[in-house]
Amino acid sequence: MDWHNLNQVELLQQLRTDAGNGLTEAEAARRLAQHGPNELIERGGKNLWRILWEQFSATMVLILIAAAAISALLGQFKDAGAIMAIVVLFALLGFSQEYRAEKAMAALKKLTVPLVKVLRGGQVRELSARELTPGDVILLEAGNVVPADSRLLETVNLRIQEAMLTGESEAVEKDPTPLDKANLPLGDRRNMTYMGTTVTYGRG
Repeated sequence: MDWHNLNQVELLQQLRTDAGNGLTEAEAARRLAQHGPNELIERGGKNLWRILWEQFSATMVLILIAAAAISALLGQFKDAGAIMAIVVLFALLGFSQEYRAEKAMAALKKLTVPLVKVLRGGQVRELSARELTPGDVILLEAGNVVPADSRLLETVNLRIQEAMLTGESEAVEKDPTPLDKANLPLGDRRNMTYMGTTVTYGRG
């Protein structure tokens, strides 16, 4: 589902929730039982050698290595060297990206589970982020760690630091307006917020 493409009416219909009241306690409990707690699923992290091996065992890389070997057998050593240089560059770039992703995931797991303000039955409640469930209406303000990936309904000068995901050093200004394009990079989805990022200004 491309949540960033939906307008507010479509969004609320998809999540079967109400912007002004949020979920009822009974419905929130039912969804929590159905979907489980709002937390990252623990999985074994990859070590450096495994990440590196995966880069060199990718299909495209294997094809390039085979092409380099054939070139070398035909005496075309310059071509073979050029192809191997591309292989090494490709593998190093992939290794760098995956290593950063693994570190970001590890950092997310170490974050203290924050308390979050959420609308339940028309009342603002403060509860553990683990108790959030799809359809909850979350209230964000400066200093909050975003407790879950979410789609914005409204904002007031909201800025969020997303460097851990996008590498951008500046906080990103958020806007709830639906976006037309599908498959946008995370950094361009200005109407979305992501778990573990930090609200630096405004509210939403």
